[in-house]
Amino acid sequence: MPDRSANRTIAASLLAIVLHAVVAAPSAAADGAHGHRQERFGIRLLEIPENRLDDPRSHAFIVDHVNPGTTFTRRLEVFSTSPQRQHVSLYAAAARVGDEGFTFAPARTANELTSWMTLNRTSADLPPRGHLPVTVTVAVPSTASKGERYAVIWAEISSPSPGPSGNVALVNRVGVRTYLDVGPGGEPPTSFRIGEVTAGRAGNGQPRLVAEVGNTGERAVDLEGEVRLSEGPSALSAGPFRGTRAVTLPPGGHGQVTVLLGHDLPAGPWKFRLTMRSGRVSHTATGTITFPAAGERAAAEDDPSVPVLAACAAVAIAATVLLVVNLRRFRRRPLDGEAA
Repeated sequence: MPDRSANRTIAASLLAIVLHAVVAAPSAAADGAHGHRQERFGIRLLEIPENRLDDPRSHAFIVDHVNPGTTFTRRLEVFSTSPQRQHVSLYAAAARVGDEGFTFAPARTANELTSWMTLNRTSADLPPRGHLPVTVTVAVPSTASKGERYAVIWAEISSPSPGPSGNVALVNRVGVRTYLDVGPGGEPPTSFRIGEVTAGRAGNGQPRLVAEVGNTGERAVDLEGEVRLSEGPSALSAGPFRGTRAVTLPPGGHGQVTVLLGHDLPAGPWKFRLTMRSGRVSHTATGTITFPAAGERAAAEDDPSVPVLAACAAVAIAATVLLVVNLRRFRRRPLDGEAA
């Protein structure tokens, strides 16, 4: 015979799971929404190879192709707008490019590329509102195999005392990505394709364009999109609208690039011109689109809250079914000492 206390425990546990899922789902977004503005602390390139001045990626990242046995240097600068003196640690750490994009390894994890990199300083005291030059030397062994490798040159500062929680010191680090291809001869080709382009709306109703993209070259790409609209209702034109972040794809990888458009755009129809760029390489797609009505969720599968809410609903249904089944059992079976 079922034990009432046991079933109450099960029901309470399931209810706790449901409540935890519902409450925890928006926590990450809430943290970001209530963040406080802080002084700037950053690291940037001071040196760009002459043969890459026309490559926008090379203005932000170390992007290069070299033969085995090559040694080269790059100059960087660490800067801060803080009125306080800050102690900075400098180091290179591993990174990779995969289905999740460009991802950083934890802490000071090393890889083959970082073993080739040497910084002229590993720590320094940054003066108030000051800047500090740093030089990295990359020495590629003559025995290095062909292929592209990834790393990040990090600048890191730690708070001298625990943070608001009282038990963890705050650590802030910023970095410059490195994409280094090694191999004899010329640089491998960089290329990508633009697939299907669809019109939809974000969760807040804002119009957006989503493009399927694929890396058809032999090097990683950082894809950024720009959209221009024309021949809309009443001969309206709009744009350019630029994507808020780049999408990194490995060779052979696939993904989506999203560009948010103006909140007050009419539904259409519109002629669109989508230009996608990674470094020196750019491609364009054109067509006609109409945005769905504001109440429709044309691209709900891209909303990160959907899987969480679905999971919550599934747990809630399971909890309800279990409670109903057990309540029926209690009603059908007499307790000890009760009449049948």
